[in-house]
Amino acid sequence: MNSPISAARSQSTSRTVAMALTEALVARTLRAVEDAGPTPGMVYMTDADYARFSDEILADAPAGPLKLFAYGSLLWKPAGEVRGGERAVATGWHRSFCFTVQRFRGTIEQPGLMMALDRGGQCQGMVFEIAEPVADNLEALRRREMTILPAVNVPRWLRVRTEGGMCRALGFVVDPANARYVGRLDKPAIAATLARAAGHWGSGAQYLFETIRHLDACGIRDRNLWQLQALVAEEINRVHATA
Repeated sequence: MNSPISAARSQSTSRTVAMALTEALVARTLRAVEDAGPTPGMVYMTDADYARFSDEILADAPAGPLKLFAYGSLLWKPAGEVRGGERAVATGWHRSFCFTVQRFRGTIEQPGLMMALDRGGQCQGMVFEIAEPVADNLEALRRREMTILPAVNVPRWLRVRTEGGMCRALGFVVDPANARYVGRLDKPAIAATLARAAGHWGSGAQYLFETIRHLDACGIRDRNLWQLQALVAEEINRVHATA
């Protein structure tokens, strides 16, 4: 599968500003973590649950090709085949490290933080077309983004603005009523977690680094993430200086 970014590189700006968070610093946060499997006490989604969400998504789908709004890891790891790619803005939502994980990029002993769209502000991202067979690619997407009930990261048809006008695209937004939602943490608290947490998928610092790198390839600069990466770099230098 080709990375969706390869289709969007022509939209990238020519600026070259180095991140304080480097690959060398990210490497300090990476460690071998065995997948401990399902987290005790969590209710994992079944095939019937995925089918129900699929029916709900498709029942409200707009006419024509289905589109996906990518703002984080879906830029480089789309979980299913997508094509095309154009910049878009979702108004009323912003990227936020706003829910905890005890697996994937965290552990029970050191939970991590993951991004979702939270209410307020606006978010620049990319819109891609979900390729055929749509049902199979939607299935892969749902299973990557949703694992536990009640779901903290829920699918929603968003109105997004592109150069060609408004359209509706599938995005994943946080449910603030979910117990794993942590609200709007301050940047030092987020940085402290991202500099330390890691799971079998990698570390929180790596997740932040890859998100910024792929956004930048699309010509998108997220001011909050750039401020955050500088804090994470400082925290890694402090915590892992003697590692």
